[in-house]
Amino acid sequence: MAKSDKRVKVTLECTDCKRRNYITMKSKVNNRERLEMQKYCSNERKHTLHKETR
Repeated sequence: MAKSDKRVKVTLECTDCKRRNYITMKSKVNNRERLEMQKYCSNERKHTLHKETR
């Protein structure tokens, strides 16, 4: 069985150090805009804003 194209993998990039730290899934149908999440950055050693990259 093939997976649905409604959920896609997205990469989250730290806004401070510009490194791509996280990979997560998001729904294309419900969330069309880019994700923004507060996540822990191991390079900065603190919680920072992570944004979805393309």
